[in-house]
Amino acid sequence: MRLLFQGDAEGPELRQRAFWVSFGLLFLIPVGFAVARYDGVRRVLGFAALAAFVALYYAAAFVRRSWADPFTWRVWAVLGAFAALAAALPVAFGPEWMGTPIYLSFVLAMGLPLRWAPFGVLGALAVALAGGFLSRSTPAATGGIALMLLSFGMMMVAFRHSRTLVAQLREARGEVARLAAADERLRIARDLHDLLGHGLSLIVLKSELARRLAERDPARAVAEIGDIEVVARTSLADVRAAISGYRRRDLAEELDGARTVLAAAGVESVVRTAGPPPPGETDGLFGWAVREAVTNVVRHARAARCVIEVAWDGEAAVLEVRDDGRAAGGHAPGNGLRGLAERVAAAGGDLESGPLPGGGFRVRVRVPVGSAP
Repeated sequence: MRLLFQGDAEGPELRQRAFWVSFGLLFLIPVGFAVARYDGVRRVLGFAALAAFVALYYAAAFVRRSWADPFTWRVWAVLGAFAALAAALPVAFGPEWMGTPIYLSFVLAMGLPLRWAPFGVLGALAVALAGGFLSRSTPAATGGIALMLLSFGMMMVAFRHSRTLVAQLREARGEVARLAAADERLRIARDLHDLLGHGLSLIVLKSELARRLAERDPARAVAEIGDIEVVARTSLADVRAAISGYRRRDLAEELDGARTVLAAAGVESVVRTAGPPPPGETDGLFGWAVREAVTNVVRHARAARCVIEVAWDGEAAVLEVRDDGRAAGGHAPGNGLRGLAERVAAAGGDLESGPLPGGGFRVRVRVPVGSAP
């Protein structure tokens, strides 16, 4: 149902919407049998009216391909024509057409702007009551149609409201992931600037000094060049240490961060550990794996639950992260998983990733104890 009146109506989504709209026409079968019992010109006019009603019903359902599309004069014209026909048919042909305002309620509930949709349902209710009175339908029949119309219409309004909230939640989750990545980039840029600013400035000054001293004091120029080498090596070591620190935070710290990120994205997190913490480099490797897997869950999986399990049996340390959502664009590994696979392989371990049979996605890392990158 989530594809019924939301998103771009192309390909499979268009076919699914057409199926559900066509399914609603089953309720017109009794009307068709009633028209078949008409005589002469009335029967011809009845079938013509039924065909026009079905055509306008499809037009009203598909005139806007998504809720984000603007309301143009064509949209209002189609909705107005459908409302007029739904109101006129019971009066023109009799009580057997009393169900047509129900279709009007459905179309207005799903087609009008959300804040106007309840008023559209009430308008369709007024049309049904007026049609029942003018077509001399029994109060019981009119009341039954009115109750069905009101219930069905308000249910569609509630359904649409829930789909709008789900879409907004997905956008919010994507924004959370984007802001987290942007914040990390800014933090790395700031720290690298702090690390390299002094060293690079010193290298520039000593290079200029060595150039000026090259001819008149070669010995001092060589000393300055030696200092440049020392500063460059120190800066390179600082950069490597900084990058190593970002990519190999300890596992406990990453598990705490994973809980925070998953909670912010509205995903339930379950963390299970068995045995002592992974030793040495494996602890940092698992920390990196948790970060990569949880980032993918938040950005792509649309999951409700994420389970992280860490075990160590004395021979091998195993990390498994699985969710109950889905991966975007199938399950082709991205740069993050490829980079993680390289790190695991360098540690003498192996990585498995892919969809689960019952739905969801799993990342499993196994590293023999005692292996080191």
